[in-house]
Amino acid sequence: MRMAFLALPFPGFRSKPLSPINQRRWRNFKANKRGYWSLWIFAALFFFSLFAEFIANDRPLFLTYKGDIYFPVVATYPETTFGGDFETAADYRDPYVQELIREAGGVMVWPLIEYSYRTINLNRRALSPPSADNWLGTDDQGRDVAARLIYGFRISVLFGLTLTVLSSIIGVAAGAVQGYFGGWTDLLFQRFIEIWTSVPQLYLLIIIASIIEPSFWILLGILLLFSWVALVGVVRAEFLRARNFEYVNAARAMGLGNGLIMFRHLLPNAMVATLTFMPFILNASITTLTALDFLGFGLPPGSPSLGELLQQGKANLQAPWLGLAGFFSIAIMLSLLIFIGEAVRDAFDPRKVMQ
Repeated sequence: MRMAFLALPFPGFRSKPLSPINQRRWRNFKANKRGYWSLWIFAALFFFSLFAEFIANDRPLFLTYKGDIYFPVVATYPETTFGGDFETAADYRDPYVQELIREAGGVMVWPLIEYSYRTINLNRRALSPPSADNWLGTDDQGRDVAARLIYGFRISVLFGLTLTVLSSIIGVAAGAVQGYFGGWTDLLFQRFIEIWTSVPQLYLLIIIASIIEPSFWILLGILLLFSWVALVGVVRAEFLRARNFEYVNAARAMGLGNGLIMFRHLLPNAMVATLTFMPFILNASITTLTALDFLGFGLPPGSPSLGELLQQGKANLQAPWLGLAGFFSIAIMLSLLIFIGEAVRDAFDPRKVMQ
């Protein structure tokens, strides 16, 4: 089956067709129906979570006031803009502000969920069960669980993707240097990795958390210090195996530099194993953040977190919707990533040839 050219939105440009080997990989990936549909489901969930502010927010998407149109979801307006008394940001859930807008003939269009991850529902008590107002109930502070679930999913995936990409870049580079040069470079690097991986990450996080408040970037930096070693062994083995192949010796004889040989001739082969492992590394990254949040050493208090939701479920067994919401969201997300990883593994398996 010959791949057709796909037209880009720019006139005069066409994308290149997939090579035969990539066509075979794509067919193998699609043949794994569970992984193929998991990719679409996960991509759709992640795409919608990127627009969490337009799905769950305590600000209207837009409103009209005295003939003017305002977009509170993307801009902050003081209460005086709508005839109020204070210069502070307007609280659109305040009945007083709502009455001011209605008296001027204004209309407010709200998102699907009228709560943000930090919004406290003052009309209901904390740990309220699911209802038409709060679809998944409220937590121990009266915040909407559904809104926190959407924001928590987004920050978990973004954290995992960022950590996976950065650690893969460092790990691939380190493994490439080890495998290509070998000798003392490989030996010293291996001893360094053995010492480095023996450092207890959890104790280090506890020490740092007692000194400064962990944030997204601080946690990312600390975990990046240790997560990059996951791909070193795989890439190192591939470079050790291929560094003396004939085409590499021919490139070296033609005067190509070591960096160009590593990047152009050896790295493509090593990327096969790297891409196969990346969904599982992403899975581990998300699990690590969830575990740290559950233990209280993760994101700052109040941040939307799946681990913090699980911790609340553990502490409030009388409110089972907390634990069930956290469990099923994490279980579904990690299962989708595992299925995608299995499909990617099948795609790069040379023994699988689809007709």
